[in-house]
Amino acid sequence: MKNYHLHLRGFVGGYDFDSRHVQNVLDANKGKRVDVLIDSLGGSVATALTIASAFRNHGDVHVHFVGMNASAATIASMGAKEITMDASAMYLVHKCSAEFFQWASLNADQLAEQIKDLSQLKTDLEKIDVNVASLYANRCGKKKEELLDLMKVGGWLNAEEAKSWGFVDAVTNDDEDEAPVLTDAVASAMAAVGMPIPNVPVQASSQFQKLLAALTDFFKSGKRKEPEAKADANQPKPTITMKKFPLLAAVLLMAEAAAELKDGKFEMNEEQLGQIEAALKAAADKETQLTASHNEAIQAKDQEIQTLKAQIEELNKQPGDSTTHPVNDGKVQESTPMDDFCARLNAAQKLYDLV
Repeated sequence: MKNYHLHLRGFVGGYDFDSRHVQNVLDANKGKRVDVLIDSLGGSVATALTIASAFRNHGDVHVHFVGMNASAATIASMGAKEITMDASAMYLVHKCSAEFFQWASLNADQLAEQIKDLSQLKTDLEKIDVNVASLYANRCGKKKEELLDLMKVGGWLNAEEAKSWGFVDAVTNDDEDEAPVLTDAVASAMAAVGMPIPNVPVQASSQFQKLLAALTDFFKSGKRKEPEAKADANQPKPTITMKKFPLLAAVLLMAEAAAELKDGKFEMNEEQLGQIEAALKAAADKETQLTASHNEAIQAKDQEIQTLKAQIEELNKQPGDSTTHPVNDGKVQESTPMDDFCARLNAAQKLYDLV
């Protein structure tokens, strides 16, 4: 297995893809070959440009791409002396983007200011695109306009396509390099930022996830569906989450052990389905009981508060005690009915304040 001086993964600009860490490793290996493994969907363009410059200044950096690499991750490699790519890896270049927050409502003055800011943002992004396209063009030996056109399309390239464009120098097929696998979470994150979904195998869900998918389909249709035309296995599957239904998730997790997986589908007999139904009913009954008990407790507390309020109002209508209590033989005189009244009044007032 090849030893790498740097493993740059995750978000460019994050903990695992930090420009200061990169510079420290390069400084510690001046005059020596530095091997770098990159597996990242991108991130900060500023960080990527800094790393590309650091690679270029070092002069002997060799980058190897595995997995899915896009955006800033590809920019970071532009300063390397040599770039290789695993045969199963993917490569994506696209036009730069920036976060944009739009007000819910704008008056004419605010709208004019927003247009001005957006116009400046558009100009800045166009300059960054030209700068990045120039980096790509110098590496690929092509015209800047060609790279701008490719960035505008923003499509995924396989290893051979990336090599034909000139982004990488060689394609490898080492056993240690695993093929990229797309998970539901990664696909959702990519879709959220407008990144195209690559045509790579979708990671097989856990048995629990498969069970959830099967039951979701069953209850949606109301009956078992006949097999339809086989869908493209490379397309991302929707994520099923049970965060809002912990009881159901627990029941399904228990049923997983009894369910039988055949041809990629879960099969359960009538007895197993009956067990799920009984468990769900028991959970629903328990929730109903808990809700009723909770409501009764709230009502009792409300009644207690109302009673205290009424007592306080009644006590406030009675005259207060303005007398003092004399001391006889060094002992305090025994309390009078008025003392008891004042004590109760003070206690009720304190309790009311706490409520």
